Amino acid sequence: MALSNPVNKPEVSIKDWAMIFFLALIWGGSFLFGRILMIEWPPFTVVFLRVFLAAITLWVFVILTSRKFPKNRNLILSILLMGLLNNVIPFSLILIGQKEIGSGLAAVVNAMTPIWTLIIANSFTSDEKFSANKIAGILFGFIGVTTLIGADLYQGLTASAWAQLAVLGATISYGFAGVWGKRFKDQDPIIISTGQLTASSLIILPIMLLLENPFAISTPNAEMIIAMLGLSILCTAFAYVLYFKILASAGATNVSMVTFLVPISAIILGILWLGETLTLSNIAGMTLILFGLILVDGRAVKWLKS
Repeated sequence: MALSNPVNKPEVSIKDWAMIFFLALIWGGSFLFGRILMIEWPPFTVVFLRVFLAAITLWVFVILTSRKFPKNRNLILSILLMGLLNNVIPFSLILIGQKEIGSGLAAVVNAMTPIWTLIIANSFTSDEKFSANKIAGILFGFIGVTTLIGADLYQGLTASAWAQLAVLGATISYGFAGVWGKRFKDQDPIIISTGQLTASSLIILPIMLLLENPFAISTPNAEMIIAMLGLSILCTAFAYVLYFKILASAGATNVSMVTFLVPISAIILGILWLGETLTLSNIAGMTLILFGLILVDGRAVKWLKS
């Protein structure tokens, strides 16, 4: 059933854009931290530690600020599904992908999120529908992803191709999460973030114990400890509070535009700290995706017509 919204599609204010830029910078760092951790640790263990430490951080804040968690069964079930769509599935797929590809390339593939969000929002909401420029943007986005992954697929499904497809799968999950999250518009973003991360911890725990041996992981060095704390507290606990604030004021499609900016920060951080590089096909694919996002956003098109 489509979600209804009596108001017009949210416009992005200067304040919203400032939060989007800040969130992009933070989430760009998550690809750097994830790549560092995946060198030594298995993916589901990293996902569990990420959401568990983030949940603890937010629960401390909830208790210190005397916030009350709503005792609403439907809301709790909605938060549980949000945790699956917005944390467990995409976090796992991105980290699995990052075992084979660099942080910059993972962020570039992740830039397909707004495209999927738009497609899903068009089907399940009444206030975020297709337009000519959005359809053109979707086509450029798909061409961009084909350019990114196409060379590896042409040579056979190599490890790199599978890794990029895993990250692409994460973007589809994020698209559903962005639309599903619209129902939390009137809720406290800190409560929703806390509930989402708590639910994610409960979901990923048995998966981790069944598929991995977290008790046999290597002892973390200082770099890994910093990466884990950065990934869980900064890039997850704090970032999701900011995410839900933007989602409430700007809408699903607009908040997904953050991934338009994430590759820039992720690529710069990957080059500076990990010595990563991008191929010409990677750059071409990224350019096509970003051009598609500009069309989806529509502001540049309106400016050129005015």
